[in-house]
Amino acid sequence: MSAKARSSSSKRSTALFLRKATGLVRAWSVFDAFIYAFFSINLVTLGLYSFSQMYYFEGGMLPALLISGLLIMFEIVVYAALIAVMPRAGGDYVWQSRILGGGIGFVLGVTGWWFILWLWVPLYSDMLRQLFFTPLLGILGATDAALWFSNTSLGHFVASVIMCAIVVFYIAIGMKWYSRIQKYCFYIAIAGMLAVFAFLLFGNHALFQDGLQQQAPALFGASGDVYEATTAVGQEAGAINPMWGGTLGLVMLAIPYMVFFNLWPNWGATLYGEVRGATDFKRNFWGMGWALIATTVLGTVFFLLINKTITWDWYMNANGAWWNYRWGYTEATPPLPVWPYPALLAVFMTPSRIIQFIVLLAMSAWWFGWSGTVFLSSTRVIFAAAFDRLLPEKVAEVEPRTRTPIYALLLMVLPALVVAALFAWNVFNFQTLTLCSTLVIAVMYLGTTIAAILLPYIKKDLYNASPIAKYKIAGIPLITVAGVIFAAFLLFLLYQWLIDPNALYGIGLSNTSSVIYMLSMYLLALAIYLGFKAYRKRQGINIDKIYEEIPVE
Repeated sequence: MSAKARSSSSKRSTALFLRKATGLVRAWSVFDAFIYAFFSINLVTLGLYSFSQMYYFEGGMLPALLISGLLIMFEIVVYAALIAVMPRAGGDYVWQSRILGGGIGFVLGVTGWWFILWLWVPLYSDMLRQLFFTPLLGILGATDAALWFSNTSLGHFVASVIMCAIVVFYIAIGMKWYSRIQKYCFYIAIAGMLAVFAFLLFGNHALFQDGLQQQAPALFGASGDVYEATTAVGQEAGAINPMWGGTLGLVMLAIPYMVFFNLWPNWGATLYGEVRGATDFKRNFWGMGWALIATTVLGTVFFLLINKTITWDWYMNANGAWWNYRWGYTEATPPLPVWPYPALLAVFMTPSRIIQFIVLLAMSAWWFGWSGTVFLSSTRVIFAAAFDRLLPEKVAEVEPRTRTPIYALLLMVLPALVVAALFAWNVFNFQTLTLCSTLVIAVMYLGTTIAAILLPYIKKDLYNASPIAKYKIAGIPLITVAGVIFAAFLLFLLYQWLIDPNALYGIGLSNTSSVIYMLSMYLLALAIYLGFKAYRKRQGINIDKIYEEIPVE
C-alpha cells in the first residue's frame, strides 16, 4: 500500500470511528495474558464445580479431561492466529464483523460476550460461597452463618452482590493494577494447591475417614456416620461416574459437560488490544497453550490424589448426594451438609483450625484471581461495539486515569444483579439454565472459527500481510486447518447440548425455559443492531463502511 493510500485509509477510518484512538493502552505483558488464561480455565472453581456435577455420567472423567484438552488446542491455534492478525479490543466481535459482516459479528458477539455473561454471575457467586464463605466460616465456628451462605437463596444473592462489588473494584482500578492482583493470587493459589496435594499425597484413606467423622460434625453440624451415610445417599442419587473407564462413546458424552470448565483458554482474546507483543502468533499460542497444558496436568494429578486418599467412588457419592439435594430431587439434607470441596475434605485430616484456615484461605485465591473474568473480557466487547457506533457514545468513554470503560462495566453489572436474583430464587426456572452460558458462547466461538477458516480466502490482503501467512499444512493455511477441526468439535458439542439424545445436559430443545431465554437474547441483540444502524443512517453514518475498516488502536 502506498503512502498516499495509507493516508487516505487513515483519514477515512478517523471519520468513521468515534475518535482517533480507543483510549485503551497496552498495559499487559504476555505473561499477564497467560495468568488470565490460566485462571479462566480454573481448575478449582469451574473445574471442581463441573466435576462434582458430573456424578451421573458413565464415561471416565480423566480420559474426558485429556481428550477435550487435546481438541481445545485447535481452538488456541485459531484464536492465537486471529489475535496476531487483528490484535484489537473486542476480539470475537471485531473479527466476525470484519470478516463475516457487521450483523453477524454484533449479534453473536454481543449475545455471547454481554447478555449471556449475566448468567455467569450466580455461578461465580455460588463458587464464592462454597469455596470461601462456607468453609472458612465453619472453621471460625460460625456454623449457622456457613450453612446460611451455603444453602439459602438469600445467602446466594448476597454472595452475588459481594462478588459484583469485588469485580467492579478490580476492573475499575485499571489493567495495570488488575494484573498485579491476579499475579499475587496466582502465586498464593499455587501454594495452596501444593498444600492440598501434600495432604492428599501423605495422608491415607483411614486418616481421611476419621477426619471426616470428627470435623464434619464439629464444623457443620453433621450427625451420624457421615462416611457411610454419604455413600448410601450418593448411591441412591445415582452416582456412577468413574475416574477412568467406560467406552469411548461414553467418554465422548462426558466431554460436553467437561468443557464447561476448560473451553476458555481464549477468554482473554477480547483484551489483546491491551497486550504488548500481541502480533506474535507463537507467543499468543503458548500463552494460552501453556495455561491449558498446566491445568490439564494439575487436573490429572488432582484426580489421582483424590482417588488415592478420599477414593473416587466416595467423592462421587458425596457429589451425587449434594447435587441431588441442591437440584431439588430430594428435600433431605445430605449427610455432609456442605458442598464436598476437595480442599476442605483434604484439611479434614488435620485437627488444627489454624492450618485448615490458612490452606483454605490460600485456595480461595483461585476464586479471587479468577473472579474478574466474569466482566473484564465482556467490557471490551461492549466498548468495541460502542466505538463502532452501535451503542451510545457514552459507553465508549474511558476513565482518563485508569483507562477503564466504566459505562461498559455498568452495562454488565446492573442487569447481572437482576439475573442473579432470578437465579437465586429460581424464578422462571432460571437454575436450569446453567449450561446455556456455555452453549451460547460456543455458538459465538463457532462464528469466530468460521471467520478464521475463511480469512485467507475472503480477506486475502489482510491475511497475506499478517504474520500467520507463512504457517501452512500441505499448502493449506494453518488457521483454516485448525478451524475446520475445531468447528467439527463445536458442532458435536452443540448437537449434544441442543438435541440431547441421551438426556444428559438439560438445556436443549426439551427445556422450554432454556430455548426461550437463549432466543430472547439473540433477538434483543438483533433489535439493538438494527435500531442503531437505522439511527446512525439518519445521522449520515454508514455502519457498513465502518465494518470495512480495522478498528483504530
